[in-house]
Formats: sequence, C-alpha cells, structure tokens
Amino acid sequence: MIDLKDIHSPKDIKNLTTGELTTLSGELRKVLLDKLAAHGGHVGPNLGVVEAAVALHYVFNAPEDKIVFDVSHQSYVHKMLTGRIGAFLDPKHYNDVTGYTCPRESDYDLFEIGHTSTSISLATGLAKARDLKGEKYNVVAFIGDASLGGGEALEGLDYAPELGTNFIVVLNDNQMSIAENHGALYDHLTALRESKGTSENNIFKALGYDYIYVRDGNDVASLVKAYEKAKDADHAVLIHINTMKGNGFAPAEANKERFHYSAPFSETDGALLNVSSQKSYTDIFTEHMLKRMGADGNVVTLTAGTPGAIGFTPDKRHIAGKQFVDVGICEQDAVAMAAGLAKGGAKPVFGVMATFVQRAYDQLSHDVSINCLHVTVVDFGGGVFGIPDMTHLGFFDISMISNIPGIKFLAPATKEEYVAMIDYALDSCDGPVVVRTPGGGVVSTDVPVNTDFNRYDIVEQGADVAIIAEGPFLQTAKQAAGILRGKGINPTVINPRILSSVDSETLDGLRNYRKVITVEDGIVDGGFGQKVAAYFGSSPVQVICLGLKKEFLDRYNVGEVLKANSLTPEQIAALAE
Repeated sequence: MIDLKDIHSPKDIKNLTTGELTTLSGELRKVLLDKLAAHGGHVGPNLGVVEAAVALHYVFNAPEDKIVFDVSHQSYVHKMLTGRIGAFLDPKHYNDVTGYTCPRESDYDLFEIGHTSTSISLATGLAKARDLKGEKYNVVAFIGDASLGGGEALEGLDYAPELGTNFIVVLNDNQMSIAENHGALYDHLTALRESKGTSENNIFKALGYDYIYVRDGNDVASLVKAYEKAKDADHAVLIHINTMKGNGFAPAEANKERFHYSAPFSETDGALLNVSSQKSYTDIFTEHMLKRMGADGNVVTLTAGTPGAIGFTPDKRHIAGKQFVDVGICEQDAVAMAAGLAKGGAKPVFGVMATFVQRAYDQLSHDVSINCLHVTVVDFGGGVFGIPDMTHLGFFDISMISNIPGIKFLAPATKEEYVAMIDYALDSCDGPVVVRTPGGGVVSTDVPVNTDFNRYDIVEQGADVAIIAEGPFLQTAKQAAGILRGKGINPTVINPRILSSVDSETLDGLRNYRKVITVEDGIVDGGFGQKVAAYFGSSPVQVICLGLKKEFLDRYNVGEVLKANSLTPEQIAALAE
C-alpha cells in the first residue's frame, strides 16, 4: 500500500487494486477529517466525495483529461491526489492551499471557482475548444445536486448534448444543498434513486444523455466501473452517483446542514471549538425578521440556498413557516420572485451574501428597479470584514448596486440604525432598498436614530476638516478625530448612511472646509466617496477618497489590507492634517 506522503500525482495510484483504493480512501478521509477539525472548512461536501475523487483520478488522466468541479468546495481530495498532500498532512502547511480549485496552485485546477452552477457551462467551452483544435481528451463536469438546480447549470445541461462529442457529467447526488434542497427537480432525482436509475421518466435521457446510475456512490469499485464505461465516449454521458454528505463522520452524517462548512470542531462529537457568546448582526436580523413576520403576514423572508448565512437555522425556519422561502441556490429566481411578491402586495426581504447578490445584478436592475418595486435586500458579508477568499469577496457591492437607478443603498453604522433601516425599507419606501449589514462586531448606542435616511448624520461637529465614514469605519473615523483633537484640530465626523446619493445640504455646509475625507468599506472606484468628490467638483475643497483598491484579494489579513489602503485611524488622521 502506498504511503500518503508518496502521492505526488494521480499516476501514483494507477496501479492500486480496488481493495487498495478502498483502503486509500479511508486513509485520505482520516487525514482530511484531522485537518478540517483543526482548521475548519467544508466538511460534509468533502467527506462525501472521497471515493468519487479517488476513482476520478484512477480512471481519468488529468491534467490531460479536464475535470471541472462545480463550486469546487469539494475538491480537497482532488488536491491531495494532485501534488498537494503536504497541505493536509502537516499543520504548518494547512494554509498552503485554498479551499477551492486554484490554477495558481496546480495545472490540475482549471478555474478559480467558488460560486455554484458553473461547471457544466465551463466544461462545454473546454469541449468545444478541444474539438476546434482537433484534440482528444475527456472533459468531465463534477456537479452536486444542489448546484444542478441553478439556472446556469440547467442551461449548460440543456446545451451540452448538442456538442455531439465527448462530454461527461458526474452528478453527485447527496440529497442536500447547504440546507435541504428545494424544487420539483429533487422529487425527480428521488424517483431515479428509488428506481435504481431505471425510471422511464428521466430528464437526462430526455435531454440526450447516456445515463449511468451508481447506487452506492461511496463505493470505489462501483465508481471505477461507471467512470470506465463513460471514459472516451463520443457523446454526452451523465453519471448519477448517490452519495452520503459527511460520509464517515457520524456528527456530519447526522447534521448535514451544520457541517456543510464548519469552524474548528471536536473530532469526538463535532462540537465547535472557541464558540463566541456575543450576539451578531445575523442574530439581530433573524430576531427582527421573526418579529416583523409575526406581526404582519405579508412580510416574507427569502434566501437563495443559504439560510444559515442569514441566521435562519432550522428552528427559526420552523417558526417562520410559510413566510420563509428558500428557492435553492438560485439568486436570480429569488430576486425575480421578490419582484413578483412585491407586485402582488407582499413585503419581500431577500437576505443574501454580498458575493452572491452579484449573480442577480440583472434582476435587481431590470425586474426590480425599472419597475420601482417595493423589494428589500439585506446584504451580508459585504466589505473588507467579509469572507476573504478570492471567489467570495464582498467589497464590490457598494459600487455595483448603489449605481443602479432607483435603488437606495443604505449603510448602517450601529445595531439601532440597522434595525431602523430595515423597518424604513419595509414601511416607508415604495421602491427598492438595499440595507448593508455592517462588518465587524456589533456596535450599539443609546443615541436616537434619525430615520430620515436621505440625510447624512453629523456625529461630531467641528470645522475646517470633515471625515465622512460609512458603516464600521465610523468608529475608525471617531478614533482618527480623537487623534486630531489631540493636535489641536477639531474635525467634523459624519455618518453618511445613504451611499446611492449625496446629501447636498450637508455637503454645502462643508464648502468652506479645507479637506473632506471619505471612508468606505468597499472599493473606491464607483463608491460613494467619488460621488462626494464629484459634487464638490471645482470647489477649493480638497476631497480625499479612501477605501479599497480595485483588485481580487485572496485569503487576506484584514489589518494588512487596512494599512495598505490608509484605513487605520492614525493614517486617516495624518491625511486630515
């Protein structure tokens, strides 16, 4: 049997017997679990496809054969078999690899991928390029059942057989999204599983695929047999494998939603380590929405497959009942459905991670804003304090959304403003409103909230220099102001609150100032600071716009990024002098 340290490429497992592949899978699962427990990561998705990944690399000849993982959060074993085993064996090297496929790491990884439903479309492009160049190799799209429900996946699934050439889809059916699956498609997959793949009603056959069913998708021998049957086919083949999410770790098998992604945990019972008791903005959102839904049957909270990310754990979903809607991992559908709900007289609130709302940009613009519909979007994970992975960055949301005509983009700086803005969006606006959940820890104040959110809020009145800082950077601005007052400079500190327009009256009051510094938790290009600078135009006021550089960062250190972009209190104070 091969020593795991000696696996440098898939070639190192090609001569193993089926029994040895099974043993290898068990060893890889143990190493994988050790790292996940200590480091955190996507637990269930990776434990569930250990055998599927081993069989893929046993049968196919990557990187000559092209394997595209959907979302790619289940690619850990793929990485272990393609020269990166050290990043799983040695804790000192745990951070050497990302949690997603990454071409910067290896030629075996074809794309930087972190969003869902893309693999089939990407693979169709690879297959077309191969055929245009007269080359011969297999193209494999590895996609989960949850991702299959996304619009792009269905579009790719529909088109791929038209290529009339080698194209293989491996459908990893673990009967789960991040939470439970939603949609009639999953009843169809259930019928296929219950019939052991023999049901005459088969959408994949209807679309032109040669269909192969694997009842035990965690059995290496069965997978190898299915993959070998599909390998080098001259037409489209779909291999439907029935797997167990979290396979091999009892707590993950029993609580699949909880272990989709996890911070470090105990390998004994799965209990989280270093749990914080502090209430988060996610907790505040959920509590407030349950209160609003309880008081008004027309208020509906929507999610697109990420209920836990917005605080709606199973118990909270049970309380909300029919007033909570999960459309599956389909942001476009969620926003368009919210538009329909608003048109029908309901009050929809779509909770969504900032990185995923960009997937529904057209629906926000075309379906919601053009029609001036009363839709509320609550944006989570925006800004520098959000998810630091390159594929999940949330700091483009201000420039992206706030420039859509008709949308009010609000950025609270405190818990009280956050709740008040959600109520304002539900009760006082006729058109669309985006409320951005603040990054960092919860800030609370006893100061009454001015609910005229079209106006800026002057937090500290001074003269000569103004710092206009939104969201979590309001506290940074206050610290900078304290430094300046120690040097005899008395700055005005302003909380802008609305980032999609400027408060001309407040800005007109600054025209005799020497400097105005804007600070935002997003990229400077297209942000609110540039709106302020444009308003002052040719006036003598010097406007300095601070924020993030327009770039894709990956697994960054927040403190380092703040310093690199002059966003610390000391740096802001120095610029204001």
